[in-house]
Amino acid sequence: MKHKIKKVLAKRPRRKAAKADSLQEAIQTIPRITNETVAEHREEVLSSARKYIYPLQHSVHRVVVISISLFIAVVVLFFSYCLLALYRFQSSSGFMYAVTQVIPFPVARAGSHFVSYESYLFELRHYVHYYQTQQKVDFNSDSGKQQLADFRKRALQSVVDDAYVKELASQHHVAISDQELNNEITLVRDQNRLGSSNQVFADVLKEFWGWSVDDFKRELKQQMLAQKVVSTLDTDTQKRAQNVLDQLHAGGDFAALAKQYSDDLTTKDNGGDYGFAIDKRNRDISPQVVDQLFKLQAGQMSGLINTGTALEIVKVQSTDGDKVRAQHIVFAFKGIDTYISPLRAKQKPHTYIHS
Repeated sequence: MKHKIKKVLAKRPRRKAAKADSLQEAIQTIPRITNETVAEHREEVLSSARKYIYPLQHSVHRVVVISISLFIAVVVLFFSYCLLALYRFQSSSGFMYAVTQVIPFPVARAGSHFVSYESYLFELRHYVHYYQTQQKVDFNSDSGKQQLADFRKRALQSVVDDAYVKELASQHHVAISDQELNNEITLVRDQNRLGSSNQVFADVLKEFWGWSVDDFKRELKQQMLAQKVVSTLDTDTQKRAQNVLDQLHAGGDFAALAKQYSDDLTTKDNGGDYGFAIDKRNRDISPQVVDQLFKLQAGQMSGLINTGTALEIVKVQSTDGDKVRAQHIVFAFKGIDTYISPLRAKQKPHTYIHS
């Protein structure tokens, strides 16, 4: 028994020695990192990590490439669809109109300027809306298709002419300010020509033309610009009107001068007499003239009134409550075509659709 115990006790130091030897050997095998070997060890660590990083980077790169390719494909398909819809099938749908409001597709070139497809659809769509909703025209019928074809020609010609008007306006430094536009709207609103309230006016525009109030302002501003261009360039009419006004101020007879110079064939033989009593709601007389008539007393005469299409001189004969009797002399401006025709001949328009 004692002999066995001695053997066990004799073995224990040897096991501890074996463990110490193994630990010492393991320590000796650990690589020593010094300033000279730090770069080498860093590379070893990074190389072991790359086998996990590189596949991830490759996946992200592939996703990016695929996403960009899909996006480009969608854009190409979208533009191809738009080009076919607009230039081949000449779609005037609400969707395509919205597209042209964002992307400036051209419908024509007038001189050095492109005419936007949006402006063409703006003109065409309000014609179509009116005749569909108010006149109940079926544009799928033979007569309706012919009428629509005529509308397309008129709308295209209109926006091309507008482009020439804008070019003339730019050349002669003519513009319509927001104040001028607002004054014009206020004038006709005060004469109850735009409905009894803002809401009524907006509802009428929507029902009859499919317009918003801003759409109406846009159309009115373009009309006013064309009229202002003409009044600026038509110096002959201005001189003729000023000459007659000077004669009236010198004591000339109003009726005699009306017979001699007035361009209103329905009233000139009567000395410019309108032939009826006028109130503020009269739609046969321009709002500018009505506004002046009700600022004058009996026997008083106005200066030159620019109605947009003519210059006028008015004289109040008598007043009776909210009505007046008056006479006028009209000096009609030349048509806008007088001034855009030479420009059109010199810089011929080029359209991108067949109207």
